[in-house]
Amino acid sequence: MTESTNRPDQRNQPFDEPSRDEIPGISRMHVGAMETMDDDMVWIGAGMHQLVLRTLGRKSGKEHKVALPYWVDEAGHRVVAGSFAGAQQHPAWFLNLSDVTANPRVQVRVQHREPFWAEAQVLEGDDYLATWAALTADRPYYNDYQSRTERRIPLVRLVEGEPIGS
Repeated sequence: MTESTNRPDQRNQPFDEPSRDEIPGISRMHVGAMETMDDDMVWIGAGMHQLVLRTLGRKSGKEHKVALPYWVDEAGHRVVAGSFAGAQQHPAWFLNLSDVTANPRVQVRVQHREPFWAEAQVLEGDDYLATWAALTADRPYYNDYQSRTERRIPLVRLVEGEPIGS
């Protein structure tokens, strides 16, 4: 646990950053492994827990799945960053979940759990600033990603709802 909170230590360990061109393929392979096993080697990387986020394409209506590291905020909600390693454009998963007509809620799966519905809250204002400061205190590489782009890296709080099928 960290000194000032009841949350576990969420600092990342060093990792080799893949190129942006490699990220989609790595994510597809990672999702495939996550869907077949609950082993820590698959679900925890560089000290960061991962989740599978499922959205529907805002234009295509097709299912999309992505593996993302998450961080837990003071209220116990999972937060993901739409960094795409500092690319100039938002990642497709963020654009999809931002369209609340296509994705009024999203599906999430975490290690040792069945998938569940979540409300995706795109953070703004003071909530964004406070969450960004806390997140980057644990994971400073996000500041590096932010320095690579003129867009503000979005943060999305995934508020857990009922299990899929309820």
